Amino acid sequence: MFWRKKKNKPTEFKCSECGQVHSDWPALAFKSPANYDFLSDQEKSELGKLDPDFCEIHYKDQIDRFIRVTLTQKVNDTCENLDYGLWVSLSEKSYSDYKANFDNENHETGYFGWLCSNIPEYGDTMSIPCDVVTKTGNSRPEIFPHRDFDHQLVKDYYDGITKTEAEKRINEMTKRLLNNELN
Repeated sequence: MFWRKKKNKPTEFKCSECGQVHSDWPALAFKSPANYDFLSDQEKSELGKLDPDFCEIHYKDQIDRFIRVTLTQKVNDTCENLDYGLWVSLSEKSYSDYKANFDNENHETGYFGWLCSNIPEYGDTMSIPCDVVTKTGNSRPEIFPHRDFDHQLVKDYYDGITKTEAEKRINEMTKRLLNNELN
């Protein structure tokens, strides 16, 4: 996990990417899908292909395909939102279409995907069904969890969270990052 700088937030955070202190909420992001993280170092080098926007895991009998996406969490008691940088798995057809149009600034479409990032505050968030919507201008696609899927992440997505909860998540991410850097 890491975070990216985001504008217009009231609290200061030390960025794990650049080491600078920023006066804004970071986007809470994951460098790779959990499926890739579960692999051993040897399996990652033998089976995996990872870059900032795409990940593939080449098993003997199948290829798992993932893309980087965003999710914007509404924060009820402030005019700001909490952004996540997550990963979803796509079908071969959807993945191929997205990859073929990756540099097309006018490509707008939707795909079905499965969430493949475990957000610590929610326990197991793997395999939550999502609509994946691409945007013009080459921004990362945004995901919208299926409203009828019974999971706290989905409920919070549609109902919102408090500013206190958003800041708690940022602080927890900071602690985890510091512990990982120290270990």
